[in-house]
Amino acid sequence: MDHEARKAAIAEYKERKAGFGVFAVICEATGEVWVGTSRHLETQQNGIWFSLRQGASLHRSLQAAWTEQGEAAFRFEELERLRDDYPPLSRPNELKRRQALWLERLQAKPI
Repeated sequence: MDHEARKAAIAEYKERKAGFGVFAVICEATGEVWVGTSRHLETQQNGIWFSLRQGASLHRSLQAAWTEQGEAAFRFEELERLRDDYPPLSRPNELKRRQALWLERLQAKPI
């Protein structure tokens, strides 16, 4: 990658908007579901999968299911995304509210 392409890629990265929203981790083998919120939906799966592969997830039930069923049994799903223009001060409370709705709707465990 030449200098100009690298500079353009860095500028594009810095200008991207954060993806605030609610996601689910689903175990296809058992039907278990875990629901969480994120400020970076685009990269959230990478972080969760990394900690699970290392056996270091803070979510014991998720780690136990991952260890027992294996990575192939899991999928990541974006459930809902806040509008880009959603008021910044209201985001945390709105994410909590929406997570609670999805937890109930899916009979899921929180992440």
